[in-house]
Amino acid sequence: MEIEPRHIVLLLVFAAVFALGQAVFGLVTTARAKLQVNRRLIVQRDTGSLSELVTELRKQRGLNADGERRGFTWLSELITASGLRYQPQKWAVFIAAGAALTGLAAFAGTRNLVAAAAAAGFAGAVGPLVFLKFMVARRSKMLGLQLPQALEVVVRSLEAGHPVATAIALVGREMPDPIGSEFGMAADEIAFGSTLAQAVGRIADRCRHEDVDLFAATIRLQERSGGNLVGLLKTNAHTIRERVKMRLKIKAASSEGRASALILTSAPFVVIALLHVVSPSYYGAVLHMRGAQIALACCGVWITIGNLVMRRMIDMRI
Repeated sequence: MEIEPRHIVLLLVFAAVFALGQAVFGLVTTARAKLQVNRRLIVQRDTGSLSELVTELRKQRGLNADGERRGFTWLSELITASGLRYQPQKWAVFIAAGAALTGLAAFAGTRNLVAAAAAAGFAGAVGPLVFLKFMVARRSKMLGLQLPQALEVVVRSLEAGHPVATAIALVGREMPDPIGSEFGMAADEIAFGSTLAQAVGRIADRCRHEDVDLFAATIRLQERSGGNLVGLLKTNAHTIRERVKMRLKIKAASSEGRASALILTSAPFVVIALLHVVSPSYYGAVLHMRGAQIALACCGVWITIGNLVMRRMIDMRI
């Protein structure tokens, strides 16, 4: 069987493009990892004194100069726990643009100004909260996975004879975000005059994560009653690792329920969309009728109730 030269050339071109894509992906991934590791160091480079560094880091997390939250407590907790850089003017522009686009899309589909205004208001009010919740959950997952490694770094540094502040600063310098930034801020606060318990307590207050709360409680217990800090941190790291394993087991055990909820929720909307494309008059002829609108609203309520029940069945906490 003879192979045409044209096919060989095409194969070589494909291999070259694939290798170029892999190289670009590797460079982007490496650059992103370095940026994550050096995020706090970049702020440190641009600031003069330690007090300016601590103040700037707190402001970027949505806190005031004293490390306290601003505005509404629940919204401030979401902003701080999300890890996003606090930029209210920029956020306002994005929210307004998203609400406007949603309103235009709703008006193009319904030709109703009231529906368009309602959709724009809903997107502007609920959309940012959903995004913040997503970022908090994502960051919380990363914190749970990185915290045992950070504690092991602290333990090894303490066993080598380093002070506690140096061990915490090592985590902030060597580990990526989000745990690197949190421990780095704690190291800066310790150097600024805070105690170890106060600095770790602020980590727990910023993160709102149960494993970080356990770590902070361990530090407070050791400060009040004394004891072997290295042994306590080793036990803490082991406990957190076991909790991570348990969460993964729970996620695997509840995967069937989550898949069922996704399928049962999306199936009606997919079928309606397909029918609307194939036969627009199938539902279009009755959508304007009051009875059909009430029936669709009841279906939406029942779907919501079913999702809440299934979420309750698979929502297992440890």
